Amino acid sequence: MDILFYRLDGSTLEATVTTFAERTLARGGRVVVRGTGAARLDMLDAHLWTYRDDAFLPHAQAGGDHDADQPVLLTTSTETPNAAKTLLLVDGARFDPSEMPQFERVALIFDGSDEEATALARDDWRQVMQTDHTAVFWAEEGGRWVEKARSS
Repeated sequence: MDILFYRLDGSTLEATVTTFAERTLARGGRVVVRGTGAARLDMLDAHLWTYRDDAFLPHAQAGGDHDADQPVLLTTSTETPNAAKTLLLVDGARFDPSEMPQFERVALIFDGSDEEATALARDDWRQVMQTDHTAVFWAEEGGRWVEKARSS
């Protein structure tokens, strides 16, 4: 499996998470978005309710009675009660390589202008390279995502 690294250089985290979630749901999948803090997840939650007047993206923050039913679940936990096969890691959320078999797609999204976030992403890249997974680095160019590097 490929572990995807997305460096934000122009897009916002909110827009990138929304695009990932929309595309995953369109394919019939589910998403778990793992963050590190409740305040940021609150902002993502608000964004997903209001990002477009003509669309609805079903989602919730973890901790409710219906977590297992949610197509998109926002959480700080390593648990995946909605059985999502796509994991989005945001705001420095980390992963353990031992949990990767439960996912079909893993993407680490980080702010390219944040030195600490970039350093954490580099640490995660090195960690992926010690597994049998492939690390794939994507960056924005002219408003599009372009693959820049792939571990061997």
